[in-house]
Amino acid sequence: HGRGGMESKISAAQSAVEPGSRCRACMVLSGVDLDAIRSVTSEEYDSAVGPRGTLFATPGSELEKLALKEIKDSESTVAQSVSDVAHQMATAARDQARKLQTLPHLERKAILYAVADTLEAEKEGLLAANKIDLDNAERDGTELQLVRRLKLTDAKLATLSSGIRQIADQPDPLGVVKANRELADGLILSQITVPIGVLMIIFESRPDSMPQISALALASGNGLLLKGGKEAAHSNEAIHKVIGDAIEKGSGGKITREIIALVTSRGQVADMLKLDDVVDLVIPRGSNALVSYIKANTRIPVLGHADGVCHVYVDKSAKDSALASKLVVDAKTDYPSACNAMETLLFHKDTLEANANGNIAMSVLMSLRAAGVKCLGGPNAMQAGLCDVAAKEMKCEYGDLRCLVEIVDNMDEAIDWIHKYGSGHTESIVCAEDSDAGEEFLQRVDAACVFKNASTRFADGFRFGLGAEVGISTGRIHARGPVGVEGLLTVKWQLRSSGINTVTEYGGDNPQKVYTHKEL
Repeated sequence: HGRGGMESKISAAQSAVEPGSRCRACMVLSGVDLDAIRSVTSEEYDSAVGPRGTLFATPGSELEKLALKEIKDSESTVAQSVSDVAHQMATAARDQARKLQTLPHLERKAILYAVADTLEAEKEGLLAANKIDLDNAERDGTELQLVRRLKLTDAKLATLSSGIRQIADQPDPLGVVKANRELADGLILSQITVPIGVLMIIFESRPDSMPQISALALASGNGLLLKGGKEAAHSNEAIHKVIGDAIEKGSGGKITREIIALVTSRGQVADMLKLDDVVDLVIPRGSNALVSYIKANTRIPVLGHADGVCHVYVDKSAKDSALASKLVVDAKTDYPSACNAMETLLFHKDTLEANANGNIAMSVLMSLRAAGVKCLGGPNAMQAGLCDVAAKEMKCEYGDLRCLVEIVDNMDEAIDWIHKYGSGHTESIVCAEDSDAGEEFLQRVDAACVFKNASTRFADGFRFGLGAEVGISTGRIHARGPVGVEGLLTVKWQLRSSGINTVTEYGGDNPQKVYTHKEL
């Protein structure tokens, strides 16, 4: 303890424990904190006081080895405790989900309405909690892209509530008969929709994800295990409490808040990814790095996308520069950090030529720049003088007011570019209404969402009429595009027999019964 900066204290401590010195250990701590002094002078560790100060030990000494071992053991204990807690939470969520499935549709609908109403009723408290997270983010210098995703507003909460009511008003998704077949006389096989089970959602900086995901899980009869980012800790806890209260009130106590669990303990995501015995599906909502890490480090199936590199292609048939500019500016600037924002703008080479309505390409670029967008050029765009700064890479999710601009010779080249550098998320064409190019683009482009004369920002569960989404999947198995209630369902087979049926009765040279295999 002493006056002066921390750098001088650290330097002094390191010098004190250098090899050859008679001093074997040194502590840097606050001398005005009596607990810090007690923690150092006491013979036994007091967990109530906790660790205080920083220990400096002679490099290579037994004390340093012991200290490093204690740190490693402590981290292991924390990881184990997080895993154990999450396992217990997932098990409880599954139990409550099975109870939820047995409730009539009207009762499950009432729970969703209660969640929507409570979000609006408690908005002041939610916004206050969110402000704490925003203040902390500003203090910590959090990236602007994350801060934008972190912020809650009156409008966002109103949209969330509206979306939840939209989900509630949808037909009952459970028990829907997908197939009904007579196998034999008196033997009827049916296939019906059922919940997947327990979903684990790991999300960064997006507190508005929790109400959407919770509503979709409740509507589909699934249990939830949530792990949010520390940057949204206060918002997440406040929203989780509000939703839990609404569930218990809306169900009349039949379903407890345990159906949606929020893991708040410190610990590594890696430990939660080992819960393949109690979690049925992982849905990551966050950065490319988070999604890629999860996909590479779990045996649990993963639903989601790592990149959101979306394209807008302006075809040679596009003649109205004002309309083309309107769409492109919306796709880029409506919400630049969203995964469905435009990241690459492709122009057909003919759009650089002047027509009766002016130069399409230059008009669009001027509109983008007027909206504050920095346009980075691909090789052809740089050669044509459309951009001043060259793009460093042809595939990039900027997540801000930047985009790549490139020129292509024809639609074939545009589609080849999209397939090479796109992420299979959302692609859009701007073309004349009467041009065949639009339908050709819709048919040929291989992506989860493909649009004609519509902004890429329409790739959203709420805008698709799904009420909300747990995310957007670019995979090809199970669900693709914005994932709503249907994407959180699987099926089971039910076989009903009139009397007793056995397989042996249908086999042999002289079967007693025969298969009819008739669709009903």
